[in-house]
Amino acid sequence: MSPLVEGFFIGVVATAMFAVGVLFLKFWRRTRDVLFLAFGAAFVIEALNHVPLLWMRHPNEASSWYYIVRLFTFLLILGGILRKNYGRR
Repeated sequence: MSPLVEGFFIGVVATAMFAVGVLFLKFWRRTRDVLFLAFGAAFVIEALNHVPLLWMRHPNEASSWYYIVRLFTFLLILGGILRKNYGRR
């Protein structure tokens, strides 16, 4: 696959993640539900995590830094789920 096509697809994925994150943040603003905040923040962080791949000659998501950011976002979602289910009532 050519670098131009790879960059296009990475941009599409990053844009979609950012749009979904903004949508979740919009729902959070309306409801103040922590789970929406966790999902919104996680998707926006993941979108920002894909942006540096656009400037790489050979994009590689197997780097440990990308997995550390992904681990953080998954833990953020898990924390939101736990807080919603076991938090203050």
